[in-house]
Amino acid sequence: MKSTVETLSPTRVRLAIEVPFVELEPSLKKAYREIGSQVQVPGFRRGKVPTAVIDQRVGRGTVLNEAVQEAIPENILAAVREHDLKTLGRPEVEITEFNDGDSLNFTAEVDVRPEITIPDASTIEVVVDELQIDESEIDEQVKNLRERFATLKTVERAAAEGDYVQIDLNATVDGEDVPGGQASNISHEVGSKQLLPGLDEAVVGLAAGDDTTFTTQLVGGDFAGRDAEVAVTVRTVKEKELPELNDEFAQMASEFDTIEELRGDLRSRVTQGKQVEQIYAARDKALARLVEAAEIPAPEGVVREEVESRKQAMVDQLERIGASMEEYLAAEDKTEEQIDAELTEAATEGVKVQLLLDTLADAEDVQVSDDEFGHEIVHRAQRAGMAPQQYYDQLVRSGAAAAVFGDVRRGKALAAVMERITIKDAAGNGITLDALRAANEAEHNHQH
Repeated sequence: MKSTVETLSPTRVRLAIEVPFVELEPSLKKAYREIGSQVQVPGFRRGKVPTAVIDQRVGRGTVLNEAVQEAIPENILAAVREHDLKTLGRPEVEITEFNDGDSLNFTAEVDVRPEITIPDASTIEVVVDELQIDESEIDEQVKNLRERFATLKTVERAAAEGDYVQIDLNATVDGEDVPGGQASNISHEVGSKQLLPGLDEAVVGLAAGDDTTFTTQLVGGDFAGRDAEVAVTVRTVKEKELPELNDEFAQMASEFDTIEELRGDLRSRVTQGKQVEQIYAARDKALARLVEAAEIPAPEGVVREEVESRKQAMVDQLERIGASMEEYLAAEDKTEEQIDAELTEAATEGVKVQLLLDTLADAEDVQVSDDEFGHEIVHRAQRAGMAPQQYYDQLVRSGAAAAVFGDVRRGKALAAVMERITIKDAAGNGITLDALRAANEAEHNHQH
């Protein structure tokens, strides 16, 4: 094989590759074997069909095509190694000349990692917002905790918002029962809008034993889009009783003895959460500054692939909730061009950051241990609700394991950058990464 490389831009090259026919022989033999094992010819055992018969049956052209499709990726790989290229994304291939018995000539255009000069991270200073914690935020946390320990007490009065009712429902359309439209003794929080539209309004003012009917529009089933009459009977009304805010409550709801200690713990948790947010804000600003200073060009092909995959993810997500791209655009009052532009901007920034971190990881010779890689797999498997081994096997099958490995390596390079930059808040106070370390430590302990 002979190959030459031509630079089209700082992020794209074109390889011109020539493969002599003799080097295609192994691929050709393999193609005959594979096609021969698939065709059935009377008088020949499967897999024992002579090549001449395959040419006659399937056509020599088909076999050649199969051989070329197999030879191209291998030769691209060899040329990439020979020219020491750091390729990104999928190559675009064009066969320029190929005749039976002659050499195969083709070109492959592919994005490559641009040469990047990394600015010194220790010269970068970012400013983030000051940390502010309002007592009302701690009150909110206490309120949520009280809600978790609330009890329900039956009352002899009409239902009001915030009460819990046990109800029977029966939905009909033109006097005919709706399939699946009957339910008995279900618990419902009045005002939560968790069940049918119109139910909350209908139940308010009803006491145990009372009944009424209301109209609601059905969203699924045979009668979708039609109005249904729903009869509702209230069996019991219960009001929610919140525990009193005292030291007893603190002892029941936490490991603390007094309400003051409990509030102090909640305050430190809220503080740590906000400190971590500050660090993330600093990280985003620092990366944007580094990318800008390094003047990183974005490889078009990689950005295009990233935009396609992000858009596909959007479509899949919309489909899962039963919506379409058209409905989403209408709801957001945007055109498809605007969405494409937003995705392109986000993908371009994302690709530039990846290039920066890859270059950094190379410069620092960042290594990823089996333990670190395994930890990330466990973490992702938990998020996906799968067993780690099952998740890992799926990654390997889809060829995405290398991408996860790359993410971990970039994460380590990013951690090294964060140690070097200077972070201050708007008041000029220095900010350390302690809160992030503590949060990571807590998560690590939680996983083991």
